[in-house]
Amino acid sequence: MTAYLLKRLIIAALTLVLASIVVFAVMEILPGDPARLMLGMNASADQVEVLRDQMGLNAPLVLRYLHWAAGLLSLDFGRSYTYSVPVIDLVRERVGVSLPLALIALTLSTIIAIPVGVFSASRQGRAGDTLAMGAAQLGVAVPNFWFALMLIYLFAVWLHLVPAGGFPGWSAGIWTALKSLLLPAVALALPQAAILARVARSALIEVLNEDYIRTARAKGLPYRAVLWRHALRNAMIPVLTILGLQFAFLLAGTIIIENVFYLPGLGRLIFQAITQRDLIVVESIVMLLVAAVILINLLVDFSYAIVDPRLRGRQ
Repeated sequence: MTAYLLKRLIIAALTLVLASIVVFAVMEILPGDPARLMLGMNASADQVEVLRDQMGLNAPLVLRYLHWAAGLLSLDFGRSYTYSVPVIDLVRERVGVSLPLALIALTLSTIIAIPVGVFSASRQGRAGDTLAMGAAQLGVAVPNFWFALMLIYLFAVWLHLVPAGGFPGWSAGIWTALKSLLLPAVALALPQAAILARVARSALIEVLNEDYIRTARAKGLPYRAVLWRHALRNAMIPVLTILGLQFAFLLAGTIIIENVFYLPGLGRLIFQAITQRDLIVVESIVMLLVAAVILINLLVDFSYAIVDPRLRGRQ
């Protein structure tokens, strides 16, 4: 396990370095001059040049990358061109919305998907399986922003149960804040639950056809006990893989939902920074999200050995 852990950490570090180079290079080739955008089109060339010097945009490309990468290692992400505040302060403020939103959505998708997947696998080929997988296919096909609009119309406009958008802040009370995150979390969770349910069903069907499952049934164990205690645990490896990918997506891919519900999260901040050509904000947040994805994948890899003890010997 020590060698496996060390190998995974080295791969993660190399991935981070490669991702930082790619992110920095992509931001550099994007059209538009941040200094020109900040000063406006009526600014003179001398004014733009002075601001570029102040922002460090005239330094050699390699030195700019090394300075930026060193700042990332020390959690000094620089200063936003648009907001004139440290980027870390913007991240700290916005992650208090995006992280709870992702966790709530992931919890909801898991609560929905696992029972649906087990139900469908246990009734393979029957009407219940067809209905469950048909609903899952619909959930995969329909985009989450459509779910978001329908949820707003039903629960906010028609029933007046929850706010249609905005975030009052955690200082307004936990329940008030959670109510404002409920609809966006459901809109994010439904498509992810559909994907997870299909994966859980496929993994369970494969496990239920194994010899040891037939042996357990032949010894007289109830089908429900075999399904939930033995088959489900051994089918959890692909499910855990999808869960890790989904959490990374929910944390990084909420731009559309946060804009639909007008939530001040990381997704909305990235969208605003891109439109305002605030490169330092975009680069720093993207790298934070890349690091979060790599960390989540590491945790998923380590969880394999907990779920399936056979893998510890192989590793």
